[in-house]
Amino acid sequence: MKDLTDIPALMNELGQRAKAASAELAFAPAEAKEKALNVAADTVWAQRAEIIEANKKDLEFGRNKGLSDAMMDRLMLDEARIQGICDGLRAVAGQVDPVGEVLEEWDRPTGLKIKRVRTPLGVIGVIYESRPNVTADAGALCLKSGNAVILRGGSEGFHSSGAIHACFTEGLKAAGLPLDAVQLVPTRDRAAVQELLTMVDTVDVIVPRGGKGLVGLVQREARVPVFAHLEGIVHIYVDKAADPQKAMDVVLNAKTRRTGICGAAECLLIHKDIVDGLGGDLVSMLVEAGVRVRADETLQKIEGTLAATEEDWGKEYLDMDIAAKVVDDVDGAIAHISQFSSSHTDCVLTEDDAVAERFFERIDSAILMRNASTQFADGGEFGMGAEIGIATGKMHARGPVGAAQLTSFKYLVVGDGTVRA
Repeated sequence: MKDLTDIPALMNELGQRAKAASAELAFAPAEAKEKALNVAADTVWAQRAEIIEANKKDLEFGRNKGLSDAMMDRLMLDEARIQGICDGLRAVAGQVDPVGEVLEEWDRPTGLKIKRVRTPLGVIGVIYESRPNVTADAGALCLKSGNAVILRGGSEGFHSSGAIHACFTEGLKAAGLPLDAVQLVPTRDRAAVQELLTMVDTVDVIVPRGGKGLVGLVQREARVPVFAHLEGIVHIYVDKAADPQKAMDVVLNAKTRRTGICGAAECLLIHKDIVDGLGGDLVSMLVEAGVRVRADETLQKIEGTLAATEEDWGKEYLDMDIAAKVVDDVDGAIAHISQFSSSHTDCVLTEDDAVAERFFERIDSAILMRNASTQFADGGEFGMGAEIGIATGKMHARGPVGAAQLTSFKYLVVGDGTVRA
């Protein structure tokens, strides 16, 4: 039994065990990883009653802690959500194994044959809040990509995460893979997070999943490289050439489908030529839907809007709020987005190909969309089965981080007694 009070020793042991497991996983057969994930999915479903009972303890803990309704919703598990966890595990299991994929190959005049192939990163530390399903998503993606993972779930989801992790252990056992491939930090002590952020000898990358407070802490204090986004300040630009029905459908969905996710729209930019038509209709529609529209001076004449302040530009609400502003044209939208975007997801609504091309070319966000709801900014919707997070940095992974994005590469160089002149 680990000493749960000696946090540095505990985390060092987890790191050393993960590193040893990662060495085996690097060449584990694709069939074994697939079997582990499918057995884990079967076990999650078979153990759903136990998982829901564990979740009840977490919900009680969350209520006593005073979590918001949105946080409590993220924490809650029922049969439908557990079915979603199982579906996600099976979807990742069924994907093509990325490890060993030949990305490029070529021959040199010297006679050398060179290949660049995908290889695992090694050990990944995942730090997350509230959502117990991240235990399954992160565990699955790391295992599929040949990486060992150390999971540190939020204190509010402690029991739920533990129950889901136990199902992973059954999958690893059935497939003959090292049980240390997927480890869960067995304490709520926050000191464990601080340790994980500095374990440069055993951890190769950190992925935080949570609110601005958690991600900001990780980005400030981690000595291990980080894949993350701090905020999802998502803009939608409605061009004068936008299709009215498409615009109404997309804007309403992008803002109201789920307001608490990072792909929810937070700022609406409207071309000046459609303020008295489609633009006004969009704002009125949002107001009628219960959205608090924080409008600039031009749009404040629309009934039900609130006056925007400077703080509303570049703000992530994660609620039924949106900022709204009139711009001269696509270049005005680009200028505003370039100043206030968090480089997560931005969208243009237009039937004008030249406008869309200019928008795509001149905005440097991880995800750019045309005529589609920003709620699609999600690894599952991108066909990745699941995602471990959205990355907005420019080094290595960017956008939804699935199994393939959790790999690096190495060069395989083959000669025939070849020497260099």
